Amino acid sequence: MRAVYIDGKDRIAVREAAVPDTGDGEVRIRVQQVGICGSDLHYFFEGANGEYAVREPLIPGHEMSGVVDVDPRGEFAPGTPVTVHPARFGTEVPGTQGQPHVWPGGSYLGSAATMPHTQGAMADLLVVDRGMVRVLPDGLDTAGAVLAEPLGVALHGATRAGDLTDARVLVSGAGPIGLLAVAAARARGAAHVTASDMLDEPLERARTMGADAVVRVGRDELTAEAFDVVLECSGAPAAISSAGAAVRRRGVVVQIGMVPNTPQGVNLAPFISKEVDLRGAFRFREEIDEAVALLAERPEIGAVVTHVVPVADVHGAFDVARDSKVSGKVVVSFEAHGHEQHGD
Repeated sequence: MRAVYIDGKDRIAVREAAVPDTGDGEVRIRVQQVGICGSDLHYFFEGANGEYAVREPLIPGHEMSGVVDVDPRGEFAPGTPVTVHPARFGTEVPGTQGQPHVWPGGSYLGSAATMPHTQGAMADLLVVDRGMVRVLPDGLDTAGAVLAEPLGVALHGATRAGDLTDARVLVSGAGPIGLLAVAAARARGAAHVTASDMLDEPLERARTMGADAVVRVGRDELTAEAFDVVLECSGAPAAISSAGAAVRRRGVVVQIGMVPNTPQGVNLAPFISKEVDLRGAFRFREEIDEAVALLAERPEIGAVVTHVVPVADVHGAFDVARDSKVSGKVVVSFEAHGHEQHGD
């Protein structure tokens, strides 16, 4: 079978790999589409994602969809369209009861955090624990379901914010996660959603996701204390500082965008003087199930995908995904007739 390997900084290739066998309680999936995530970009262009360096060939990818290939137990019929929850959870520690996504010792598809690395979904065939499998409902095909994982991330950020009914929400950063955060805020009942970014092209995509207003950073001003909640999706220190100024007194800022594992310069004074809650959001727990249902209900969310690129041109796919002026979500296709789509 074909598999994509990142061997280190700026080194990526499609190579033949052994067909994986299913063990006890496992299901093999024939992969059709895999989304390129920010962590995948870091592994390729920098050789590391935060503190986790590529130390052996890594198959990236944790945003995927496909069809069941083999289920030894027969619960899932061959050809059943599915997506997967990419996590295997670790061991509970005090203070984390019922929150397995933050337990230490777990693993995530396509991650160099473990050694050996946890190989990901960017291959023809993928074996996962059966509990990770999510069957797609009527109205959702595998092309749409490739967004289930990143939409789950956005929905978990909304969960961390609390009740968004009638809230004024700022989504900071209009990359793929930010675009899905706009959709998530809408789904959770926000009254008004503003998106901010440094570029015009992502902001136009945010409008298609339902943003009521957009703010071009460097050109437009964010109104101080205008938002009940900020979903910060960029991870840029300057954006985190701006979130503290933009949120109202005793409001909530949820940090969804990952930041480097190094000290960062952020202005915390507004967080203190306004008693703002700054909350982290890490991956998700079960929000992927809500994401699957929402994608079936609102197929227009699929517009986040701007390019579908055949696996044979995976290097080109990563180059396009890196350029947010050109692309939203970029998907690598393992189907026989993968094709490129342009959403701009």
